[in-house]
Amino acid sequence: MDIVLRATVMFAVLYALLRLLGKRELGQMTPFELVVLVVMGDLIQQGVTHNDFSVTGATLAICTFAFWGVVLSWLSYLFPRLKDPLEGRPKIVICDGRLCEENLRRDRLTRTEIESEMRLAGIAHIRQVAWAILEPQGKISFIRRDDTPDSRQSDRDSVAK
Repeated sequence: MDIVLRATVMFAVLYALLRLLGKRELGQMTPFELVVLVVMGDLIQQGVTHNDFSVTGATLAICTFAFWGVVLSWLSYLFPRLKDPLEGRPKIVICDGRLCEENLRRDRLTRTEIESEMRLAGIAHIRQVAWAILEPQGKISFIRRDDTPDSRQSDRDSVAK
């Protein structure tokens, strides 16, 4: 029972820490951030299992983490009001071709990181973006502006027909 209680406490600590660390994807992490996460995993294992290196102890710890993950998932599903505090909210990072500096600062994203994601999405310039939204999972969704030269030409072609 001791392992279950320690696993529960460590789950809560880890959950809070990951919420505070922000929404970076694994591919956006610096090497240092990745090493910190790996070290955290080892420290959590030591805190949860203490001196118990048995298969039973490891199974209890893993099942406790899985249990709390499922509970939080169900809570956000059954009670929509809990979804934002538990999973996070999408944040606008580009609005009408301009960076929203406050949201970038809050999630510690740089202009360079945003531009890199834009290029991966096939977008060359910030002015081509109507909206860029940082999703709760850490991905960035881009919605192109309708007034770009390419879309205006295609609109003229469809009107002409």
